[in-house]
Amino acid sequence: MDKKKLAIIAVVIIIAVIGVATLFNGPSTTRNPDELVVAATGHGGELESGFDPMYGWAYNGEPLIQSSLFKFDNNRSIVDDLGTGYTTEDSKTWVATIRDDAKFSDGKKVTAEDVAFSFNTAAKSEGYLFYDEFEKAEAMNDTAVKVTLKQPKAEFLFTLARQPIVPHYYYDNTTYGTKPIGSGPYKLVQWDKGQQAIFELNEHYYGKKPAFKKLTILYYENDAAFAAAKRGEVDIAAVPTIYGNQSVDGMELKGLPSYDSRYITLPFNNDSGEKTDEGFAKGNNVTSDIAIRKAMYTGLNRQKLVDEVFSGYGDPDFTGVDKLPWFNEEAKLPDSNPEKAKEILKDGGWIDTDNDGIVEKNGTKASFTLLYGASNPDSQQLAIGFADQMKEIGIEVIPEGKSGDAMMPLKFSNAAINGYGTNDIDPVHKAYLSSVAGQSYANPNFYKNPTVDKYLNQSNCATSLDETYNFIKLAAWDGTTGFGPKGDCVNIYIYDQEYLLFVDKSLDIGTPLIQPHGCGDIYGNIYDWKRV
Repeated sequence: MDKKKLAIIAVVIIIAVIGVATLFNGPSTTRNPDELVVAATGHGGELESGFDPMYGWAYNGEPLIQSSLFKFDNNRSIVDDLGTGYTTEDSKTWVATIRDDAKFSDGKKVTAEDVAFSFNTAAKSEGYLFYDEFEKAEAMNDTAVKVTLKQPKAEFLFTLARQPIVPHYYYDNTTYGTKPIGSGPYKLVQWDKGQQAIFELNEHYYGKKPAFKKLTILYYENDAAFAAAKRGEVDIAAVPTIYGNQSVDGMELKGLPSYDSRYITLPFNNDSGEKTDEGFAKGNNVTSDIAIRKAMYTGLNRQKLVDEVFSGYGDPDFTGVDKLPWFNEEAKLPDSNPEKAKEILKDGGWIDTDNDGIVEKNGTKASFTLLYGASNPDSQQLAIGFADQMKEIGIEVIPEGKSGDAMMPLKFSNAAINGYGTNDIDPVHKAYLSSVAGQSYANPNFYKNPTVDKYLNQSNCATSLDETYNFIKLAAWDGTTGFGPKGDCVNIYIYDQEYLLFVDKSLDIGTPLIQPHGCGDIYGNIYDWKRV
């Protein structure tokens, strides 16, 4: 046999050996097939309050430790979980029934008293869920609970589906977060604060049990998560979208679709020297001009930005709710038209009189600061990409990274990149109702439109979801006014983010749920995950 053939055979053998080694060992650190290590914490990351759903744990997705009465499937339909059904005749009084075979991880039975306690406690905790119209919850018997609201509210169904249940006999808000008990598929067995949380299967779980007996969540983000994937230390790593052109041996890059909109809030009023109740400046003399807002909306090429900045991982978004049932097609304006944008500016009195490339009006330059989260590389790239496109139409946007705490007092007088999206309508109320303006993250623009307020308040007390959705659509655009692009154009919506996961090739994660803000429901279909 000649040397050439021997060399070819040798190469084939080497490749085969490497292939077998990769198949059986992969790049991953050795672990049992029924153990899972994940560097993907979801929205909020590690919370100071721990695993207490009354204070933020899993408010946007699968709680793992606890379970809720109902949950959403991938079609946004409400399906049974701990609950076995609900009834309501007026959307003011709700009666939900629960299964009689559910137990907490300590082996004690879940009863309607636990459910009532959880809702009553959540309403007082002022957590993330909307309890504005809540009055009381009470157990009717062991398997039926009645919830009474102050007024009809069809969308309270979403709260029924999102509120995790805790045991009334065990819960203490000072200790529960570190040693939680719940009726979900897993139980917490170890929490090394700042490093990891380790979960094991709850042997008392009533539903379909996940294939993985042990789940370790590492509190790594961005570069650290990517580095862990490269070292083979994790089965799944969540990374920023800017990693979309990277690769990791033995892992596959997956994009999880979302209805998590990335958008820019724009102070709606002039800077008149007025302050917020906390003493922060509010108003901006550039972003308050509707010609500026509509020109930016019209001139922005959303698809180009997604393709060039985020390697195509994302979908252009025009209203913030394009994928949700309350989307109003009529509220949109066309985009990707720089010439039309320049025309809008000119008609609005914005002209470049000194030929410096920036238009001005009455001595005011079309120039403003755009804040973004300094620790979020995706937001940084989005701010830069947006600024580059706005320069083409004569508007100077100055990106500036800030910590979350530093952004808070500045967002009422400066444009800021934000992200939000859940499978209920809370974000719409919080973005546009004048009554909540300036409260934490709600309506930082201090937007006020009496007609919009009327529609949103009507949606809040509607007796059916169809009626609720219709009022939201009218609030966006009723043919005359609205908060949407065709109306007041309050925010500039840009795209719905795709969340990127590096997933070990030995792992099949099925069809992930469409993600809410912050990749909050990555574990929503963990029941279907398996080794292949």
